[in-house]
Amino acid sequence: MANATPEVQVSDATSQASVARVDMKFEIVVIPVSDVDRAKEFYTRLGWRLDADYDNGKDFRVIQFTPPGSGCSVIFGKNVTAAAPGSTQGLYLIVSDIEAARNDLLRRGVEISEVFHGGGDVYAGPDEPYLFGRIRVSGPDPAHASYRSFASLRDPDGNGWLFQEITTRLPGRIDDTATTFASANDLASAFRRAEAAHGKHEKLLGHRDEDWPDWYAAYMIAEQSGKELPQ
Repeated sequence: MANATPEVQVSDATSQASVARVDMKFEIVVIPVSDVDRAKEFYTRLGWRLDADYDNGKDFRVIQFTPPGSGCSVIFGKNVTAAAPGSTQGLYLIVSDIEAARNDLLRRGVEISEVFHGGGDVYAGPDEPYLFGRIRVSGPDPAHASYRSFASLRDPDGNGWLFQEITTRLPGRIDDTATTFASANDLASAFRRAEAAHGKHEKLLGHRDEDWPDWYAAYMIAEQSGKELPQ
């Protein structure tokens, strides 16, 4: 149905309370490259942390990088995957400020697309496919909605990466009993959004809000967990 609301799957922890859960932490993505040193130079230029570079001097080499604030790393090297170089696509880098993230890479001399958003409910078209289809409309999402603004880049082999701006998570996508920020930049961006919203709140009050720390805290937790934002 054209106007159907997407279903959000939320796991029910109480239904499996008697089952011991084993954490499964997704931490490594292997990407295929043809020139290991060239790939190392590229990912170094992105500003990612170099975790390892092991070479046995014969037939094996493995390099690991981690993006800033990420719990998942990438690995590439010699004889680490049988996949064709450049065949990995749709690798998403989640950012809280897509313009700031893009500008940082431009300053580093990295080629990256303009910010774009999807063509509404149109999912077929001439552009390269991504999560929301094939239509890429120039500029950020007009409503600045979370999940809706993107930018893309490729490494020297053609492995495809996309920035996706997320400021508010959909319900069920995060543990609402725990609020964490991956980096100081993410925390600072959350403070800026809370500050802007709080300014509107004080206008409604008609006076300075003495309880602004509590309001900020409630706003930032609600935004990250996908709950209704305070007004």
